[in-house]
Amino acid sequence: MAGTGTSHLRSTDEVLLQVEDLVVEFPLGGGKVVHAVSGISFDIAPGETLGLVGESGCGKSTTGRAVLQLPVPTSGRVQLGDTDLTRLDPAALRARRTDIQMIFQDPISSLNPRRTIGEIVAEPLKVWGPHHKDEQWKIVANMLDHVGIDPDVARYKRPHEFSGGQCQRISIARALVLQPEVIICDEPVSALDVSVQAQILNLLEDLKAEYGLTLVFIAHDLAVVKNISDRVAVMYLGKMCEISGSDELHANPAHPYTDLLLNSIPVPDPSVAIDLDVTAGGELPSPIAPPSGCRFRTRCPRAEERCAALEPIMQRVDDGHYVACHFPLADVVEAEVAIS
Repeated sequence: MAGTGTSHLRSTDEVLLQVEDLVVEFPLGGGKVVHAVSGISFDIAPGETLGLVGESGCGKSTTGRAVLQLPVPTSGRVQLGDTDLTRLDPAALRARRTDIQMIFQDPISSLNPRRTIGEIVAEPLKVWGPHHKDEQWKIVANMLDHVGIDPDVARYKRPHEFSGGQCQRISIARALVLQPEVIICDEPVSALDVSVQAQILNLLEDLKAEYGLTLVFIAHDLAVVKNISDRVAVMYLGKMCEISGSDELHANPAHPYTDLLLNSIPVPDPSVAIDLDVTAGGELPSPIAPPSGCRFRTRCPRAEERCAALEPIMQRVDDGHYVACHFPLADVVEAEVAIS
């Protein structure tokens, strides 16, 4: 799946957030480097939800944090509106970062256990204002009420007194108090029970409509992503392999890896036989020494010599549907760029 290219990016006038050729590498001892994210590009229009999916270790969470400049990317561009976040000095970045907030995977550990819920949700306001405590509490109470938490009950309690689902609601309230433009949801329901997952997903959809939010929804569960995302981007070993509208991706996957992920979704019917042919051969390569050419080629049943020699470039399959593969599953591929 390893692919590069920017043919799938839209005009900067159409999008709120645009990430281009993002690279994040972590140096190790002995001259080795972890290639966590290797030149991926994507964009998000105002009010849109982009689902970012892939198996564990593909670089999804690192991508979300790198958008926030935590860590600062090794190279690439992160454009929020008319601002390139990668070019800002620390003070300017700190101020602009208030427009991008994050909801973390583990809701309980993301909340300070020594502080009350009122203090936790009000903390961003203590830094950025308003600074009068009564005004802060009015905003905090309103936000807690919007996410389904009784503000008067929660104000003086601490995180350990709430369930995982309630803590995630509190985390969402904290992310919203500064009225950000973009929220990065880093697997926000993976640590929750299935019934609670549905509540949090419905809450995010309601808040998105009410506040006009733009979301990056990171997950490895394609069934969850399908229900909440407008567009879906698929990652593998630090690279982007396919991006499309959610319904189109599920109906007509163009990349072998995407097809594998979709076929691995369990069917909630005990009478359905398990398809043992839905497997990927070989072991997951190391991000320290990724394969040449296409990074998925070591596990791909369609791989040929070309896949080892040349890295595939993003090409158009259909309107809004792009894939980085030399031998896509789609019958007709309208190439946007020439591969040399």
